[in-house]
Amino acid sequence: MSTFKVPTRNEVSENNQVIFDNLNKALGFVPNLYATYAHSDTALENYLTFSNAKTSLSAKEKEVVNLAVSEVNQCVYCLSAHTAIGKMNGFTDEQILELRTGAASFNSKLDALARLSRNITENRGSTDDEVLENFFNEGYSRGNLIDVISLVGDKTISNYLHKTTQVPVDFPEVQPLEIAAV
Repeated sequence: MSTFKVPTRNEVSENNQVIFDNLNKALGFVPNLYATYAHSDTALENYLTFSNAKTSLSAKEKEVVNLAVSEVNQCVYCLSAHTAIGKMNGFTDEQILELRTGAASFNSKLDALARLSRNITENRGSTDDEVLENFFNEGYSRGNLIDVISLVGDKTISNYLHKTTQVPVDFPEVQPLEIAAV
C-alpha cells in the first residue's frame, strides 16, 4: 500500500489553510484525519459542513453512534478520537467499551440507539425490524432515525478514509474489540 503523508498547512489550498487555522483555534491542533481530507481542495470543507450540520441527536447520542459504527468498521483512528470525545461528553471508560459493542446496559434509550447504529452498519442499511421497533419504543422518532442514518454515513466516510490511508493516530490510541455478531 502506498503511504499517505499528512499534509501541512503550507501544502494545502488557501481555502484549506483557513480551515486549518480555524481548527487550530478551536482544537489547538489539526487532527491528522482532517488534514488528510485536505489532499482534496473541497473534501475537508464538505466533510466538516456535513459532520457539523444540525441534528436531532444530542452530543452524547452522536458519540454513541460514532463509537458503535467505528467499532463495526474497526477504525482505530475514529475509535481513539471518539473514546476521547465520549469521555468529554460524560461517558466512563466502562460505558465507552460497552457502547463500542453496540449496547448500553446503563441506559435503555442509549442501548436502543447503540444497537440500531451497530445493526445498520453491520447490515449495510438492512436494519432488523426488532431493532428498529425497539428504537421507536424508546421514544425516538422517524426524524431521529434519519439523523442516525446520516451520522452512520458520516462516520463511515471517516472510517473508510483512515482505513485506506492509515495516517498516524494523534489521539490516545485504542484498539478494536473482539466482538461477536449479535
